Amino acid sequence: MSIGAFDAVSAYGRVLGATQTPKIAETEAAPETGGSFGGMIEKLVSETATSLRNAETASAKQVAGKGDLIDVVTAVGAAETALDTVVAVRDRMVNAYSEIMRMQI
Repeated sequence: MSIGAFDAVSAYGRVLGATQTPKIAETEAAPETGGSFGGMIEKLVSETATSLRNAETASAKQVAGKGDLIDVVTAVGAAETALDTVVAVRDRMVNAYSEIMRMQI
């Protein structure tokens, strides 16, 4: 199954929107302006790492008999989606770099 970059980013945005509540006052006061690409990548990687840690913690709780299986499945699914997104963005960046290197000056 091939995941396009826009599909992956869209899916990641839906997952983030479902897990976080928006701050209305902050959104109205300061509309979001375009940030740097590096900042977006840094945020994406840190959120993915957090998601993977949450899945690992939920799995450890389940193994110890103190967690719920539904929580483990949900955490692992979120981590998988986040990791798929990071991989899709990485693949697109590598392809773009390769295209730029093949360009003639």
